This record gives sequence, structure tokens and C-alpha cells, in this order.
Amino acid sequence: MLTRRFSRCTEEVKVTLFKAYCQGIYTGNLWVKHTKKSLDALRIQYNNVFRMMLGLPRFCSASGMFAEYQTDSFNAIIRKKTSSLISRMRNSSDSILKTLADRFTSPIWRCFVSN
Repeated sequence: MLTRRFSRCTEEVKVTLFKAYCQGIYTGNLWVKHTKKSLDALRIQYNNVFRMMLGLPRFCSASGMFAEYQTDSFNAIIRKKTSSLISRMRNSSDSILKTLADRFTSPIWRCFVSN
């Protein structure tokens, strides 16, 4: 739908639309119980939507296209969200949240380190 509706827009507008519609991965920092297969499928769809929005070839390099358009990749977004969550937990006045953030065996840290 977005691809057809905004096909005549400039690349800058398309990248802005992609960021607005696709980079708002809500609660992505809390995704700790998932399979690698499901996260890979989501990452692939994220990459494909970016390619379709900009009319890029199907098999172009994902890292290259995100670097060229100065946009965060799927993994970068998840890392930033997780890092932000841990930072907010550490700076919280709640002692339970601080304890969870400082435990390197917590699911949040395991997810952060594995990405």
C-alpha cells in the first residue's frame, strides 16, 4: 500500500515514511522469548519493505542499503531499544529494577548480548 501510494515521492520522503511506519517497533526491547527463526523472518520482511519502498533490487546488500540511506537496520533498532531499556532500569529509583538491570543472567541481558 505505501509503496504504490508514495511511488512518485523523492527518496528522502520515502526514507522518512519508512522510519515513521516501520521503525516504531513498540516494546521491541522486551522481546526476550522468541525463536531465532521468527526474529529472522521479521528482519527479512523489514529489509524487503525498505527495498520495495525505494525500488531497490531484491538481492542488494541490506547493510549497504541501510548505510547508503543512513537508516538503522533491524538489529540496530533492537540493540538501541534494549540498551535504552537497561539504561532506564539502571537509573530508576526502584531497587528491583536496578537489581534486574545489573544481573547479567537476566533474559534482557542475554537477548542484548546475543544480538
